[in-house]
Amino acid sequence: MYSRRDFGKIALAGIPAAALAQVRQIDSKIAGVQIGVQSYSFRDLPLDRALAAIADAGLGECELYAPHVEPRPAPPAPGQSQADARKAAREALRNWRLTVALEEFQQVRKKFNDAGIRIYAYNYSFTDDFTDEEIDRGFQMTQALGAGVVTASSTLSCAKRVAPFAEKYKMAVAYHGHSDTRDPNQFCKPESFAAACAMSPRFAVNLDIGHFTAANYDAVEFIRANHDRIPILHLKDRKRDQGANTPWGQGDTPIKAVLQLLRDNKWPIRAYIEYEYRGASDSLTEVRKCFQYCKEALA
Repeated sequence: MYSRRDFGKIALAGIPAAALAQVRQIDSKIAGVQIGVQSYSFRDLPLDRALAAIADAGLGECELYAPHVEPRPAPPAPGQSQADARKAAREALRNWRLTVALEEFQQVRKKFNDAGIRIYAYNYSFTDDFTDEEIDRGFQMTQALGAGVVTASSTLSCAKRVAPFAEKYKMAVAYHGHSDTRDPNQFCKPESFAAACAMSPRFAVNLDIGHFTAANYDAVEFIRANHDRIPILHLKDRKRDQGANTPWGQGDTPIKAVLQLLRDNKWPIRAYIEYEYRGASDSLTEVRKCFQYCKEALA
């Protein structure tokens, strides 16, 4: 089993010390807690504008959402059915993943480095229709981005196939949970995370405390019991009993308690904002509100 220190070394392994030294890193660590953002929070913006928004929000770490670098699906051809269009789009994406030059990811990495933002993790969600080559390529992309952690919304059946690749590349894979308690193949229950972590010492948990709360689990207790296997948290607010996403402070998710738990125990778990509720303003304004909430919780 890998310790918290081991996961930290894995995550930073791909980042040259010279690159970190040359650029003034944006400091978004509050009271010892590293606050960052899932770039999915800026899913309404293309990559360059999302990068600018992250910098404008004052956030120095990022979990990069794959669709920010992957091509958008082509529109359906005239007369093409929706099923055929989806199939064609899936094959086109697979082909892109297998053939795109890794230099493109290195260029993305440079953009973030130049902005003073560290790509800590790449969100590349393995699904059951991935080929082995597609799985392998995700680790290569993550390396090219300078990140040491792959995060994934996935399934337990797919995780079994991912394990040897995590070992091959000596990288951590942190599985993201949702709130579907009905499907035993999904990541949701504490037992599903435990099952994955038993498959490989390089497997970890990317706990979304909003989804975990909506599924009626206790995020504080889970983090307390499993903090050594949690490199990244997603922060959002949801109501219990599969309730909706809400502006922070209006749901049942113990965001403040979780942040204070990290602070008081000095656990180096990343706490990343994932803006998903229906905001009153644009995504940058709403992410700034979330960051301010974190600052006040940790004051």
